[in-house]
Amino acid sequence: MTADDRIFVAGHTGLVGSNLVRKLQEKGYQNLILRKRTQLDLRCQQQVEKFFQKEKPDYVFLAAARVGGILANRDYPAEFIYDNLAIQTNVIHACYRYHVKKLLFLGSSCIYPKHCPQPMKEEYLLSGDLEETNKPYAVAKIAGIIMCQSYNQQYGTNFICAMPTNLYGPGDRFHPETSHVIPGLIYKFHQARITRKQFVELWGTGRPLREFLFVEDLTEALIFLMEKYDSSEIINVGTGEEISIRGLAELVKEVVGYKGKIKFDTSKPDGTPRKLLDISKIKALGWQPATTLKQGLQITYHWFLHHYGK
Repeated sequence: MTADDRIFVAGHTGLVGSNLVRKLQEKGYQNLILRKRTQLDLRCQQQVEKFFQKEKPDYVFLAAARVGGILANRDYPAEFIYDNLAIQTNVIHACYRYHVKKLLFLGSSCIYPKHCPQPMKEEYLLSGDLEETNKPYAVAKIAGIIMCQSYNQQYGTNFICAMPTNLYGPGDRFHPETSHVIPGLIYKFHQARITRKQFVELWGTGRPLREFLFVEDLTEALIFLMEKYDSSEIINVGTGEEISIRGLAELVKEVVGYKGKIKFDTSKPDGTPRKLLDISKIKALGWQPATTLKQGLQITYHWFLHHYGK
């Protein structure tokens, strides 16, 4: 990519997209094409076709998606599969039709089987059954991967697919019912602190192991891959380190400054027992994360206080 290239960031108001725009601008990429959902509904093929025909982007980061935690995935499975299939189908096909130089499709670590060998290598995709709690979202993302690979094979396009681990950071959504685990924990512990609750109750046993990547590290990786990576094979982006949900809760509790107790509702689902990505492939290319989990949590909580604390 050069400073003159027209770069479309799909989903620029979301967690990844907003941080990606800022990172691109910091690196001198000023010719960015941005549209809010009210201006361009990526689920509508006609709108997407008109947009690509008019704007003719050179590079596309496809970060637009319907996302959420276990509760949102459980309650809105139809929306998760329809919205994500529609968005990625329309954008990927338009990238082919209007000769985009390169597309980066953002997937998710939830594409891997529930009982996948750990750490999860890229070749483990489709080697077992998916986790039920987010199957609609995972199936949509897998379809996006295969679509990108199919277009590369048939049409010679340059569509790449990055699979990030669980993300967090400034710009996240902190709604108690639709957020992912870290913003959900920050919200709960912050509310408990200011209302002086004696305990915070969390879903599951606290035993599952998870990996978390600070969003600014991901955006560095995405730009790195757009500039350096041209294979149809998917590539993992993570930290290579994991922590239990209980350990994470204790760390968030410390960062927030909450003094009460933590209780786990073991009648609620845990989700996948362990999710750790093998990141040897991207590390071999010369990228690795720069932010520790505690540093990232501190930055995220500071952002939360500034935007939601009142």
